[in-house]
Amino acid sequence: MNIHEYQAKELLAKYNVAVPKGIPAMSVEEAVQAAKDLGSSLTVVKAQIHAGGRGAGHFKNNPQGKGGVRLCKTLDEVKAAAEAMMGQVLVTKQTGPEGKEVQRLYVTDGVDIEKEYYCSVLLDRATSRVTLMASTEGGMDIEEVAHNTPEKIHKVAIDPATGIQPFHARKLAFALGLDGAAMKSAVKFFMNLYQCYVDLDASIVEINPMILVGEEIMALDAKFNFDDNALFRHKDIAALRDETEEDEKERKAHEYDLSYVALDGNIGCMVNGAGLAMSTMDIIKLYGGEPANFLDVGGGATAEKVTAAFKIILSDPNVKGVLVNIFGGIMKCDVIAEGVIAAAKEVKLSVPLVVRLEGTNVEKGKDMLNNSGLPIIAANDLADAAEKVVAATKKAAAAAA
Repeated sequence: MNIHEYQAKELLAKYNVAVPKGIPAMSVEEAVQAAKDLGSSLTVVKAQIHAGGRGAGHFKNNPQGKGGVRLCKTLDEVKAAAEAMMGQVLVTKQTGPEGKEVQRLYVTDGVDIEKEYYCSVLLDRATSRVTLMASTEGGMDIEEVAHNTPEKIHKVAIDPATGIQPFHARKLAFALGLDGAAMKSAVKFFMNLYQCYVDLDASIVEINPMILVGEEIMALDAKFNFDDNALFRHKDIAALRDETEEDEKERKAHEYDLSYVALDGNIGCMVNGAGLAMSTMDIIKLYGGEPANFLDVGGGATAEKVTAAFKIILSDPNVKGVLVNIFGGIMKCDVIAEGVIAAAKEVKLSVPLVVRLEGTNVEKGKDMLNNSGLPIIAANDLADAAEKVVAATKKAAAAAA
């Protein structure tokens, strides 16, 4: 689960991680009032969407204009910036060309930045350790830094038995070239950031940029991702979810506890098991097709869940064919068949449907599909299924054209 920048900074402040003062605003009027309340000679108005690169982005209604982060010296400038952003679609390198509508703003104090850094906390699966990362290359795409100048990324792996210790934080501060009061501020920053990450069951906390203001280290921007499986322990964090920022199909899938990610292709996939889902998408591409989604119904899905999953796939107008690929271990093939039949009849299936079943109750499931009266294309194995769904989808697309 993702949250907005202003929400992230509120969480950081609770753990004494320094952030500039700021006030969220849900309207132009609230933005102007927030600037008045801050009383700063320099104010920053920031669009709030679940995507990075807001400052370098552009609005669809004004492609050549300013982006989603603007410095303002007067209340009139704050009002103009808020009016230019609120309700408009912001396009960044992370949103794709469709962009996202700005429905919230964050008005913050302008600060005198002496130096920008990068900092993040994440789980490194290679070492099975929570790892603190820091770099002097703040404000940049960290993937580019890792590719072009990996020596500028410094890491500290933390033993879960001991948790973070002052020497961990000092090692990173030294690597960033900090000393004196700035080093003390950085040590406090790193230790509190780590504790925030662990206590809140985050999957990643990214501070980009982390900045030096005078002799104090602060988080100028912040990004949190949370482990969905741990949200039952954090009702307050779950309440921060902004459904308007989510893909409607992904939101619907979440209601049924389905793992769904929308993609750009035209072949819908319904699979049980994340590994099998990845393999299915790979083999579709191998045979010249493009997957429209990742969808894992899980090992214990009911017919109701399968029906919901099938309807979610078909709600994507780009889907021109569907591949159902099930290996029945915990999941029974007849349950999948029941859900597919129910959903196909309810939505009046109009695209090619290829089904490959294997495992528990496979013969029963195949019989149900064969006797359903639906135009289902049976497949013997995964390669056969991929070849058939790609061919059928291309044929259907050509016929429609």
